[in-house]
This record gives sequence, C-alpha cells and structure tokens, in this order.
Amino acid sequence: MDCIFCKIAKGEIPCKKAYEDDRVLAFYDLDPQAPAHILLIPKEHIVSAWEITPENSAVVGHIFEVAAKLARELHLEGGFRLVNNCGEDGGQTVQHLHVHLLGGRSMQWPPG
Repeated sequence: MDCIFCKIAKGEIPCKKAYEDDRVLAFYDLDPQAPAHILLIPKEHIVSAWEITPENSAVVGHIFEVAAKLARELHLEGGFRLVNNCGEDGGQTVQHLHVHLLGGRSMQWPPG
C-alpha cells in the first residue's frame, strides 16, 4: 500500500505531532489554511467516511474526542471547524480518512 498517511502513522515519514495514541495520530498540516490546522487520522487504514462500519466506527468518535482536547489546548474557545472530505467530488485528495481541525480565525460559510 502506498498511502502517505499510513507511512506517517508508522513513522516512516516525519511529521510535527500534536497528539498520538494507539488508535489516532494528529499532526500539523504542511499547508495550513488557518492559524491552527491539524489533521487527525486513524492509524488503521480506512479510505474514507464511505467505509465507516459498525466494526471500525469507534475510532471516528475517538477522533472527535481528540479534536476537542486539542481545541482546548489551542485555546480555540471562540470556535473551530472540523472538516472531513469524502471522495473525489467531496474534495478528498488523500485516500485515508482524515479530519481537519481548523481554528484561530473566523470561519466563513460557504468556505472559499
């Protein structure tokens, strides 16, 4: 498998870690779109939200728990955005489930 996020999760590609445990890795985005921009990924390879099942869905809840923890640590009391792109038409560019935590500025809707 040639998945860049799997390689990052295995430590084969370095990253600036924000959080890590046995199920989830969170790291700073190389091309930040906000003052705070962290990617949260399951260490298990799940292609996208399309592939979430009863057997693997607990990690998604854990990702949200970690996102809330990181938002508190980053003092994002004013708010933040969690984004998951699913599939090509949804804007997913890496075929490994990931959630963007964005904060530190006012978020607009629709996103531009």
